[in-house]
Amino acid sequence: MRTHGWSGSAPATDEEAVERILDAAAKAIDARGADFSITDVARTLGVTRQTVYRYFPSTDALLAASAERGAADFQDRLAHHVRGLTDPVEAVVEAIATVLEWLPKEKHIGLLLAPDRANVFTPAVTSDIALQFARTMLKQFDVDWAAGGFTDQELSELAEHLLRIIQSFIVDPGRPPRQGAELREYMRRWVGSALRAPSAAANYAPRSRTTSHR
Repeated sequence: MRTHGWSGSAPATDEEAVERILDAAAKAIDARGADFSITDVARTLGVTRQTVYRYFPSTDALLAASAERGAADFQDRLAHHVRGLTDPVEAVVEAIATVLEWLPKEKHIGLLLAPDRANVFTPAVTSDIALQFARTMLKQFDVDWAAGGFTDQELSELAEHLLRIIQSFIVDPGRPPRQGAELREYMRRWVGSALRAPSAAANYAPRSRTTSHR
């Protein structure tokens, strides 16, 4: 590991170097959102850009790592907010509405769910990182998913569906945007209906159409 620079206090390990880079990136994101650069981070740390690139090959890679790091704190706060909601519908409805309400102020988790850099992260709304975020979020709820008939596969699909819903509202929040009780009632009506009997939809088989010839 190179020890040059670092404002005279070089990290002892590569792991410490990564943490310090992420700390500097977090400050840059707080100040400038996703428009910060590797140069900003390097200047804060007292190193060259090449030193930062050794650990993160691009600004987008650093953004992705920063978003993943910020997800843990966001998940904990969200789990605390929905604590005590044991009904799947109410827990999911409140979670979606809360994410949409908190997201404008959450610069770090916003990098994961709300793309800012010329749509760099838009296709990644269902990336492995984003899906893991959503699955972990669901499992932190006070909901007995197994007792409600949800399989692991259905939970994974639900996680994906929630990400797609959140992305849709981020891209186009509506005119005017739904908020508060109105937003929750909308989610309860149209998202909640899919949560009441997940296995029923999986077992549905459309009737075949026959064509008679005269």
